[in-house]
Amino acid sequence: MDALRARLANDRGSAAVEFVLVGVLLTLVTLSVLQVAFALHVRTTLIDAAAEGARYAALADSSLPAGIERSRELITAALGEGYAQSISAGTGAYGGHPVVIVTVRSPLPLIGMVGIDDTLEVSGRAALEPLR
Repeated sequence: MDALRARLANDRGSAAVEFVLVGVLLTLVTLSVLQVAFALHVRTTLIDAAAEGARYAALADSSLPAGIERSRELITAALGEGYAQSISAGTGAYGGHPVVIVTVRSPLPLIGMVGIDDTLEVSGRAALEPLR
């Protein structure tokens, strides 16, 4: 019985196991934080591109397809073609004033840049300039 207690009380080799377990846990936490930061970056970039496309389409000498193309160019340059597949534009009212609304649907990155299609939807609005 004393020999068994002496063997169980011996901590030889436990530091290496603890180091590996803590290292794996810290690595997973760090990668998770980086993935959330990347997802927020993608969302912010898409919001900015949608708003810029809406501003471009709202110009007096522009059109809705031109706004869609402007958003597509910005998203492709910043994130890649996979995020610029589903972009739509239309007109509406916001606060009683006519606006152009550009909506972007794209994948929400879950693991690296891979995600489920059309999970993330953002839109941008801009006041419609009157024709003179």
